[in-house]
Parts: sequence; C-alpha cells; structure tokens
Amino acid sequence: MNMHRVLRFGFLAGLGFVLGAMTTASDSAAIGNWEGKIDTASGSLRVLVHISQSADGKLTGTLDSPDQDTAGIPIDPLTYQEPDLHFVIERFRSSFDGKMNHNNSEIAGEWKQSGLTLPLVFRKKAP
Repeated sequence: MNMHRVLRFGFLAGLGFVLGAMTTASDSAAIGNWEGKIDTASGSLRVLVHISQSADGKLTGTLDSPDQDTAGIPIDPLTYQEPDLHFVIERFRSSFDGKMNHNNSEIAGEWKQSGLTLPLVFRKKAP
C-alpha cells in the first residue's frame, strides 16, 4: 500500500472526525423557548423567542408578541457565543444584545428599537 495514500486518508479521516465533533456537539444553551417583557412608558409587551438549531449547526429563531397578536416573526441574524446572544428583527428594525447567566436560565440585555434602548430579560420556559 502506498504510504502517501495512507497518510492522506488518515489526515482526511481525522479531519472528518473533528468536523463531525463540531457539527454534532451538544446543543447550544440558547436553544429553547424564552419569555420576556419589554416595559415602555405606555405599558409593557410580552415577547417570546423560539431558538432552534438546524442540521448544519446554525441557530435560527422566531419571535412572538402575544399582546400584539403577532407570531413567527423571523430572527436573522441570530448568534450565540457564550455568554453573548445577539439577534436582529428586520421587520421591526430592532435588535437584542444580552448575556446568558451561569445556569443558562436567563438572558439579560437590551432591546433597541426606534432610537430607544430598553432593558429586557428573557427567562427560559419549560419545554
């Protein structure tokens, strides 16, 4: 057997193992259903965020605003780099930046929309 061929195969096999480990790693702590409340001068609005992970490992999400009878609004982009969560909702020209707490049950941050920056805390809901 050709030694060059063995080494190349071994390298590719090792690379596949590493790539496989990256794409099949345990689920992100951000995955799940999150509920928060935005308090404004004119009242408060409940906000629900649903985060999932596609087969290629990319996080995807949607937002619901039950008090406004709105559901399934796409979130794009959505990124989570422990402990930081960031997402944008183009439809509302809004964004959220927050930090996950140590036990992955809460994300505290800021909602930005229409020139306003408001505090927003998401709490993980039971599945």
